[in-house]
Amino acid sequence: MVGSRFANDLVACLSDDEVSAVEITVLGAEEYEPYNRVLLSEVVAGKVDLAAIGLPGADDDRVTVRRGTEAIAIDRSARRVITADGAYPYDAVVLATGAAARVPDICGITDQAGGLPRGAHVLRTLDDARGIVAASVNARHAVVIGAGVLGLEVACGLAYRGVPVSVVHGGASPMDRQLGTDAGRVVEASLARLGVHTWTDARTERVRTDRHGRVCGVELRTPDDAADVPSSGAAGGANLVDIEADLVVLACGATPETGLARAAGLAVGRGVVVGDDLASPDDARVFAIGDCAEPPEGGTGLIAQGWDQSRRLAAALASAVRPREDAPVGGSTATGRLPDHRPAGTGEGDRPSMALRLATSAVVRPVAPEPEPGTPAGGAPARAAVTGVDVVRVKAVGLEIVTMGVSGAARAPEHRALTLSDPASGRHVEVVVADGRLVGATCVGAADVGADLTATYTRRVPVPADPAHLLLRPVAPPPVQAATPTQMPDQTTVCQCNGVTKGDLVACWHDGARSVADLARGTRATTGCGGCRDVVCGIADWLAAADPSDDGVRDTAASGTAGRPVLSPHPQRS
Repeated sequence: MVGSRFANDLVACLSDDEVSAVEITVLGAEEYEPYNRVLLSEVVAGKVDLAAIGLPGADDDRVTVRRGTEAIAIDRSARRVITADGAYPYDAVVLATGAAARVPDICGITDQAGGLPRGAHVLRTLDDARGIVAASVNARHAVVIGAGVLGLEVACGLAYRGVPVSVVHGGASPMDRQLGTDAGRVVEASLARLGVHTWTDARTERVRTDRHGRVCGVELRTPDDAADVPSSGAAGGANLVDIEADLVVLACGATPETGLARAAGLAVGRGVVVGDDLASPDDARVFAIGDCAEPPEGGTGLIAQGWDQSRRLAAALASAVRPREDAPVGGSTATGRLPDHRPAGTGEGDRPSMALRLATSAVVRPVAPEPEPGTPAGGAPARAAVTGVDVVRVKAVGLEIVTMGVSGAARAPEHRALTLSDPASGRHVEVVVADGRLVGATCVGAADVGADLTATYTRRVPVPADPAHLLLRPVAPPPVQAATPTQMPDQTTVCQCNGVTKGDLVACWHDGARSVADLARGTRATTGCGGCRDVVCGIADWLAAADPSDDGVRDTAASGTAGRPVLSPHPQRS
């Protein structure tokens, strides 16, 4: 997702002449067109099909995409990316290799020859999703190991398919990295209502397999006071529990893909170490973005951070190939950190090339806010401007969770926290305020409030004098509820992930889009978390009805509205 977005961002930053002077090559190990990895859990649930999670590729003939071409090594001395079918010279190489599913050291899982046993799966790729869907058809009972975001989404998806599910989690409550204990208990009760049994403070001891090498059960060690578990008399004051299962999904987090960087001699911590400019401190021509990167502020594992990095790096590299107005005749014409010359003996011409390894990030969320005032044009945004890329949203069937910023034990003394907890209805809302701004929030089971809190947090909107208003009602409710696209103001944000408004969708339709796929390609709406897809579909249906053959699009001048066609017969409300 970050790799394909970067290719698009880079082309958008260059003029036609500049794009013609640059070779952009995207190397992707997977055979598929770009797809939204975040929506794989919805594929597992059967809510969306595989065709619906495709992402816009680099829609430019001057971008070469090599699918099924895995980068094997980076030869920094010769400035080449090595693959099985040849080498690709570069002036800048951008690693967007994402992360791999983490497979914990569990007896019966990691000690099996040939990889995971039959019936055990991770969920990271399109093939993984296909495998889980196929296994769910005849599954009698599934165990999901890990109750983080992905684990909950998979568990709810399998339950939606009618598969009995148990979730095993080592923490005190689900999503304990993002949620406080009270919120976690509300989530646990909500899961129970969906038919998902949750085992917390539990450690997976072993995954049992039958004589054919297929998963047949999971052994857990739980506290001796665990509910519904008879004491087994096990040593250490714990119970041993054996759960029959023929499908196991490992949702235990992800590990940044750093093998290429490490083998090339670049600094690697948890991810590929980069500075504020996203370049490796060991080589100014090697950059890393997305899940594989470890910037100074740390990696969040969220797609919004990768998209923000993509935008910043594209602008920086575009400036590096843009001619300077004051360049002397016959002198250097490039700005930025990349010199024009190549190492001797490469045999290449004067056209620079950029080799990119395409991969994806893990969890999606909203777009980053605008840079703070005073941020230099084209420069790295101030650290404070990172606010908004740490929004975590669970997209599970029957379970709505969104968290952002600080919460629970992470609160500082100067933070003011207010909580509304209603376990009986599966609702828990907590807001954290400081200096008149929302600095954190947790919202379980209240989707409308969660959407409003997300907008308040990402846009840094001042909160009411009494923050209690944040718990129940919108910060700035419209005078009239926009029940249809006709009544929706043009400035209404439809896609929070990409900042796409209704007006952007209308303008894209006026420019020739005639389907949801066309709108996605033109505006990027629906290509984030997918939560706006129903709204975009509704707007597309409305546009098609209002404009079946382009005759419905009124001329801008005739309508008296400058700059944008008006399809709605009703006045715009604000």
